[in-house]
Amino acid sequence: MHVFVTGGTGHAGPYIIADLIAAGHEVTALARSDAAAAAVSALGAKASHGNLEDLDGLKAAASAADGVIHVAHRQDLIPTGGINAMAAAELQVMLAYGEALAGSGKPLVVSGSVGSPGWEGLGRPATELDPPLPGGDAYKGTLRVRNIVETTVIGLAEQGVRSSIVRIPEIMHSSTDHAGFLPLLIGLAKEKGVVGYPGDGANRWGAVHARDLATVFRLALEKGSAGRNWHAIADVAVPYRQIAEAIAERLKLPAVPIPADVMMLPGYFGFLANLVTLDTPTSNAITRQTLGWDPMQPGLFANLDNGHYFSAD
Repeated sequence: MHVFVTGGTGHAGPYIIADLIAAGHEVTALARSDAAAAAVSALGAKASHGNLEDLDGLKAAASAADGVIHVAHRQDLIPTGGINAMAAAELQVMLAYGEALAGSGKPLVVSGSVGSPGWEGLGRPATELDPPLPGGDAYKGTLRVRNIVETTVIGLAEQGVRSSIVRIPEIMHSSTDHAGFLPLLIGLAKEKGVVGYPGDGANRWGAVHARDLATVFRLALEKGSAGRNWHAIADVAVPYRQIAEAIAERLKLPAVPIPADVMMLPGYFGFLANLVTLDTPTSNAITRQTLGWDPMQPGLFANLDNGHYFSAD
């Protein structure tokens, strides 16, 4: 299968490209610069010069391929427009893919998030059958735009696209993780001299190794049904306090609870305050059973000792 991939030079992208090629697929990856083109070429992919602003270029690339995996985002929009601006731009990309792939039956696999507003009220772990839900407070209102993107992708199934969403947990870890939550939390702990956790730290997060995540994208591309969500979550419900304590042990710092009244700016967590309080227990049973996914890489706590996250400064 000839696969068009965006986000090939991000954290997940190189693992996705490598996994696809190892499985015998031909990959063309979007490259915004000569450096990006060199990076994806080194992985064995063909570079397609372009960017997410060029909707006509994306439509042409999608039409020429047998399937699309989209994991890129307009992160350049966040400083001025926040998550809403990034998601709004991504919505236009999804609509462009819809135009290019309508009636083709080709697969379109797009990255999503487990942090769907409204899941807190389910009273059970969220499953792949649970749709994005509207949120309540101001911050989670920004995620509603992201939910619209995911709902739009799923809706393309009605237009003859084999579209699906791969939901990614809060923590994606690997030896090449430079900008994910773990580096942020570790850097914050070094700055503050303590490792904080919100309240009693009982809220639960998910985690997955980037290599295992890549396999879910490939399996969804190869055999996933249209209009489905998939949960690329190996560690499905890790109490946040355990994450904080694991970081504290390796940094030889105390792990301490952070009261609600000092959570926000200029408190301990700052702009991360609304994120670290998320409680997103999930199930991956449908993904494992339907796609035959079997995570093989080290789990979150084992991978904290991979020599990358706590290397000597």
